[in-house]
Amino acid sequence: MIPTRFVLIETSHAGNVGAVARAMKVMGFEDLVLVRPRWENVLRREETIQRASGALDVLRNTRIVQTLDQALEGMSHLCATAMTERDFGPPTRAPREHLASLIESIKGPAHPATGVAFLFGSERFGMTNEDVYRCHVALKIPSNPEFGSLNIAAAVQLIAYEWRICLGGFGAPSEAQKSEKSEDSLADAAQIGGLLKHWQSALEAVRFLDPLAPKKLMPRLNQLFNRAQMTNEEIHILRGVAKAMIRVSGQCDFEQTVKGDQSSPKTVHKTLD
Repeated sequence: MIPTRFVLIETSHAGNVGAVARAMKVMGFEDLVLVRPRWENVLRREETIQRASGALDVLRNTRIVQTLDQALEGMSHLCATAMTERDFGPPTRAPREHLASLIESIKGPAHPATGVAFLFGSERFGMTNEDVYRCHVALKIPSNPEFGSLNIAAAVQLIAYEWRICLGGFGAPSEAQKSEKSEDSLADAAQIGGLLKHWQSALEAVRFLDPLAPKKLMPRLNQLFNRAQMTNEEIHILRGVAKAMIRVSGQCDFEQTVKGDQSSPKTVHKTLD
């Protein structure tokens, strides 16, 4: 796991600190540092706690420092966030573009351990030029050119999401996990063959399949089952359906016999050519 830190510089609204903590937790991040926030007790203020809404553990671990140097200790790749480009600052790039290239460079075997920090300025003034110049890149979130102002928590949410996706996201199993799941649960050829025989009996029982002229119905069902990549559980379900079809067909035949209906049953559907 790549160490990741979110740094808020001179945040003025207590509620934003809580909202940022919540945005971070949703994306699986927990390292939050505040540099000279307006309120010394910001982490204990009611508005902060309310806006955190379940992310109190992130607030409890949040550090308050007086200098940016303290906030960036241990971090080696610094990402500023800015709406406007600086003439002499670092390159300005979209988050998705930069973070994708960053993760590829970090994966290299010769690359040293890297801590990534995302810096956010005050709500009113943003980041100072001096702070931006310290960073390797200035991330600019693509937005409406006529109204590009984002709430700081919304900006953190977007950056955190893009970074999480680059790190692998949530709920997406690795190829090894997919292979393991496939081996454990997918039905094998013998089970598919048994299902086909069961369904052939069921289709004959309900007179959908004429055993004297089956043509290509069963091979086509075989291909259908193969494409479905069925699991053991799904095989059991379809076998249950076939069993019920045979049982109901037998009951219908018995009732017809009791009623004295001696007419010979007919296949109700012509099989496919």
